[in-house]
Amino acid sequence: MQKNGLIGRGHESKISMILGGFSAGYLVLCFLAPLSLPTGSVPELSGRANAIDYAFEDSWGNGENGEGSDIGHDQSKHGGAFAWSELNPLWAFTYAFGDLNCHQKHERSWEINGNQMPVCTRDIGIFMGFAIGCLIFGLRGFNRWTIRDTFLSVFPDLRMQGVYERDLRMIVMILILAIGVIPMAIDGFTQLLVDSYESNNPLRIATGFFSGMVAGWWFCSAFTARPKFFKGMESVVLPANSRLVSK
Repeated sequence: MQKNGLIGRGHESKISMILGGFSAGYLVLCFLAPLSLPTGSVPELSGRANAIDYAFEDSWGNGENGEGSDIGHDQSKHGGAFAWSELNPLWAFTYAFGDLNCHQKHERSWEINGNQMPVCTRDIGIFMGFAIGCLIFGLRGFNRWTIRDTFLSVFPDLRMQGVYERDLRMIVMILILAIGVIPMAIDGFTQLLVDSYESNNPLRIATGFFSGMVAGWWFCSAFTARPKFFKGMESVVLPANSRLVSK
């Protein structure tokens, strides 16, 4: 199939498979790791985001950090010490990645086989949504030189005619991203700033899913949008007979 002066969609499919494959693969590992480890191997955790807390037995997360505090807890009261460095390499990577990127609060995480999962439920939703966003782009998206036009390429051209006639491409892309991200931001920051508010796991998964979906969609667009695949701007076919113009 030919579209936008290109034949086939090998570049788009490759980007989608790489990004979506990593997200989906890690998501599967998040379920397999606690299921495969001996029951009770991973106790209740509570660490810090963007920090390594449970690499070794003397790491920060295994200390006495105060019950009821916003960050951490007294690990001795929640099943004892945990060190992902003592696991086999695959499960160690799974929990290490979660340790670095997630706070791993046990009350916001699922437990499988008596073991806490590597990331919280919101991150589970994000990884799931990211993979779906990559899949959507992989099935429908096209390289259209710019990120915004590539992002919007998942929609049928007929539905985009009004957007292109009024040159609302950037506004529409930002609006879609905002619709996906803002609910998660509101839920997360309200939980952080309002003491009386506590989100729940189904809501965390839902808000994380939509945020992850638009993120996967955008990242696929960003990595796919490449002018080098065209002979020039005039070869890019856009809805409503629009043309790219160099400013």
